[in-house]
This record gives sequence, C-alpha cells and structure tokens, in this order.
Amino acid sequence: MGPVKFQDNTFRDGHQSIFATRMTTEDMIPIAERMDEVGFWAVEVWGGATFDTMHRFLNEDPWERPRILKRHMKKTPFAMLLRGQNLVGYRHYADDVVRAFVDRACEIGIDVFRVFDALNDLRNVETCATRIRQNGKHFEGAVVYSLTERHLGGEVFNLPYYVSKARALEEMGADSICIKDMAGILAPYDAYTLFSELRKAVGVPLHLHTHYTSGMASMTCLKAIEAGVDILDTCVAPYAMRTSMPPIEPLLLALEGTGRDPGIGMSRLLDIGRYLESLAPRYEKHAASGSLSLIDESVIAHQIPGGMTSNLISQLREMNALDRLLDVQEEIQAVRREAGMPPLVTPTSQIVGSQAVMNVMAGRYRTVSNQFRDLLFGLYGKTPAAVDPQVREIALRGYDRGVWITDRPANHLRPEMEAARRRLDGLARTEEDVLTCVLYPDSGEQFLKRKYGME
Repeated sequence: MGPVKFQDNTFRDGHQSIFATRMTTEDMIPIAERMDEVGFWAVEVWGGATFDTMHRFLNEDPWERPRILKRHMKKTPFAMLLRGQNLVGYRHYADDVVRAFVDRACEIGIDVFRVFDALNDLRNVETCATRIRQNGKHFEGAVVYSLTERHLGGEVFNLPYYVSKARALEEMGADSICIKDMAGILAPYDAYTLFSELRKAVGVPLHLHTHYTSGMASMTCLKAIEAGVDILDTCVAPYAMRTSMPPIEPLLLALEGTGRDPGIGMSRLLDIGRYLESLAPRYEKHAASGSLSLIDESVIAHQIPGGMTSNLISQLREMNALDRLLDVQEEIQAVRREAGMPPLVTPTSQIVGSQAVMNVMAGRYRTVSNQFRDLLFGLYGKTPAAVDPQVREIALRGYDRGVWITDRPANHLRPEMEAARRRLDGLARTEEDVLTCVLYPDSGEQFLKRKYGME
C-alpha cells in the first residue's frame, strides 16, 4: 500500500454541506492557484446541488465555473458528482439528454465523473458510464452506503451486497470505485471490514467519501486507510466537519512519517484555511444553526443526511409545525421500509421525506406525491428491498402510467433534446442553454432571460 491520495471537496460538497452551496466562483478564484499546488488527486468543483443553486440563487451560468477555474488550475484534475440518469436534476432524463450532458461536461473541463444511483440500481448508471469512457475520461462508479441495522449487516445492506455492487461496477469499466457515505454512518471497524473485502474483490482503486455528521468520519478514514483504501475525500478545515467531510489537516498529521504519508505540505493548506475563514461573515446567514453540538448523534438512528434535515426544518417551519420534526423523522423510517428501503440520498431522500411530512400532517398516504408514485411505479429503478404491496396499491390508485415496471426506467423515456431545441428557439443560444432548460424548465428559462437581457 502506497501513499494515500486525497480529493478535495471544498469547492463543491464542503460549502454545499456548510453554507447551502452558496460559495461564488468569484470567491474561489483567489485561492484556485494555491489549491492547484497542494497535490490533490482531484478537486471536486461541480455537480450535486451546484448546478441548481448557481443559476437559481447566484445568477451564475453553471457551465462557466469549471471553465473559469481551469484557467487558474492547470495541474489538478477536476471532479464532479453525477446522479446517473438523474444527472444534476430531480427526475430521470432520457438517454439523449444524458449523453449530451456528459459531452458538454467533458468539454468544459471535467476529468473525473463520480456516478451513482440513489437506489444503487446500476442500470441507471450504464448510459453515463458508456459516454464518459467514450470521451476518454475517468469513470468512478459509486455505491451509496446505507444500513439495515445499527452496523453493517442485516437482510439488505450487508457485506455481500456491497461486494457485488463493486464487482458489477468494475465489470462496467469503472476506473475506480467509491463508497459514498452521504450521512456519515459508516463506523470505523465496519469500514475496515468493508474495504478489506473490497480490496480482495476488485482490482481498481478504492475511494471513500464520508461526512462528519455522526462524528466518526476521521476515525472511519483511519481504519479505511489500514484496510487499503486508495483515495479519501476531505475538505480544508474551515469548510469541514459538521455535516461536511472530515478535515484533511489532522489526517495528514496522523499519517506523517508512515508508509501511507502523501507528502502534502501543510503551509499552503494553512494559507487557504485563513482565506476561507475570512469569507465566513459573508456566508454565515446560510449556515445551519440552532445546535451547539458539532455532530448529530441521532443520525445513527434515523440515517437522515444533514442536508435533508435542514430541508425538513425549513419545510416544517413554513408550515408552522416545527414541533412535529421528531414525528417526521420517525415517519421517514416507516415510509422508507414501505418503499423498499431506498438509501436516503438525492432524489430519494426528498421523495421519502416529503411523503413523510404529508403523512404526519394529513394522515398516512391520504395524499401521495407524484414523485412517490413514480418511485413505487419503478421509474427510479429497482429498490433494494421489496415494496409493501398495500402501500403500492394505495399510491398507484388512479396513476395514469398503469402497472408498475421492472425493466430499466430510461426505456420508458422518450428523447427530449430535439423537441427542447425547437421549443427554446430564440431563447437558448447554445447546447448548454438547452440542457439548462431541460434540467430545470422554469428556473432555467428565467435564468436565460436574465442572462441575455430579456428580463
């Protein structure tokens, strides 16, 4: 086992977790060159919620951020998070949209694509994976980490489950495989067991992405290092911890002088950290507040990622029902079981969470969201466990698509790009503009009107 490699997520998941994805490209530029000199395996700059937030709240064209940063960062590969057939939106898109999106992402400077599916249904990764490899870029297949019980094991999310997913991704041509622990629930000794077995099962590099939410992340990283993990996700300290990733600085100190020491100097990281600290007053209003603790120990029980919890709090506050948060958290567990145990990650976390809120406020399944119907119909893919047949019957009552499906969801989606080009003629001036509006029809068109001075 050689030196550990580090991917930095400060420019994407760090500020998404801490400051609701509000960091601007302008604030990244002053430290971009210093980030490029650190020696990261890759820097994550795009994907996840950035596309939505940039055009909706920051009035920035999302396609421009990688281009701009690439002018200042010429050494370090750029990474992005891609939700398989979901891309960076909230529904499944047709194959022609997926191919067009990947092509444009490659052109603007993305080198490493971490691709996952919320249900770990790898059929939803196929089109992305093929297109990434056709473009000669790095395809990192990701497996979403979830639990059936307190620790790794049980009927659904057990060791054979993760090993089989990793092997399948390697057979699909993955250049590396990532365990994506979005809620920070991977325990240290479970990490050692998991990565020890994955090391035996596959031959490509192994990558760990975890969050600090439960307080275990740094310990989990150390045990994963002992087991042979190749790459770790971290953030520079000011944008780390809480619901973000573990900070890189303590891990570097812990590895110093060992055979896994990456040899990354601390001086540049300290300078970058001081700059990020200076930005704190600018973004403080977006930070999650109301808790003295740096960790959320209850995440082990409910497995709800930090971003999902903040959305629930906002939703309940608007309904003047914040006192029902504990009821909603309990209901999320029930809805999740009845819906086939989907991991709580975008978009299934929003689908399950919204349905749980409706169940608590209006009565169980008296109102069913269209997205929940789509999930139980099969439009998001095969759930890890069986769906409760009674709940499916209630949810699909009057559903216009008919009997639930079992084949690849995208087989039921018609091509979208050509019709979108015709519809947006006169507004969209580039293929990127068309894709923005396909992904976000309403807010995307509003953004283009502002972009081109029509509004």
